[in-house]
Amino acid sequence: MADVEQPQIYLVTPAEFDLSHFSNQLAQVLDTHDVACVRLTMASQDEDKVSKAADTLREITHTRDVALVIDSHIVLAERLGLDGVHLRDAARTVRHARKILGADAIVGSYCAASRHDGMSAAEAGADYVSFGPIGETPLGDGTVVDHEILQWWSEMIEVPVVAEGALTLDLIRKLAPITDFFAIGDEIWAKDDPIKELGVLKAGFI
Repeated sequence: MADVEQPQIYLVTPAEFDLSHFSNQLAQVLDTHDVACVRLTMASQDEDKVSKAADTLREITHTRDVALVIDSHIVLAERLGLDGVHLRDAARTVRHARKILGADAIVGSYCAASRHDGMSAAEAGADYVSFGPIGETPLGDGTVVDHEILQWWSEMIEVPVVAEGALTLDLIRKLAPITDFFAIGDEIWAKDDPIKELGVLKAGFI
């Protein structure tokens, strides 16, 4: 995942999905829109179910030269030949993940709304730092990222930054100049036409 002037799309899977239906849906989205990376994020703790989903999505993404990372499962990322892992504990396991997965793997770190955690993850060697939620959401504790963090990050830190969580077209327009990636998930998957919805959101920076 490279740092570029124009933001790139980083798709996040739903927490639960029918694999047959979603894999077809994802393939259609990737065939229509340029996407830098896909993150497999599943609520299920069933390793066989997660592994099957990862195998299926890996074939879809790699055929289209799109990276696939998995949420939190460092061991599965290595075992299944995925491109990397998205960590949710800020900097705490970045070095461990790097040791397991190697120098070429993508190791990303979700740091919620904490500038300090973001800096610690970057110093530990994260390939990107993710802040969220960006917009208002009933999930979580009600905390919303101060957009000044993204402004400061874009000016001071070279490690790419990802904006995610409750994104809207207005937020995307506002943050496009100071964000490397927009992580988009339920914003499109919860809609009837994900392809069309992603096109609407991309209009905020293209």
